[in-house]
Amino acid sequence: QVQLVESGGGSVQAGGSLRLSCSVSGYTFISTCMAWFRQVPGKEREGVAAIYTSGGRPYYADSVKGRFTISQDNAKNTLYLQMNSLKPEKPAMYSCTARPDKFYITTWRDGSGYNYWGQGTQVPVPS
Repeated sequence: QVQLVESGGGSVQAGGSLRLSCSVSGYTFISTCMAWFRQVPGKEREGVAAIYTSGGRPYYADSVKGRFTISQDNAKNTLYLQMNSLKPEKPAMYSCTARPDKFYITTWRDGSGYNYWGQGTQVPVPS
């Protein structure tokens, strides 16, 4: 059974940093499009960043470019999201997701196409 489990969320002051982790079990995430999405109450789910685990450049939403970094540790089957210079916002639920398809990286923002999702971890950034 494939499981994605996020961790690392929590309240952080505006301007601060946080690193989220997504541990994958039941599946070796080679040749997989993996991404982070977030959703703030009252807003649509938004793709934040994505990476193809067998190589290639990362992709980012314009709103996080230069502040967030997506990375992976294949030996640990873990995906990361380093978030710097966080901006104040309502508590956002960050979720990781995976689709074992190298070509999906070109349409990574479409959340409906992913096969596996984690339960999410909440990141509030009080103003």
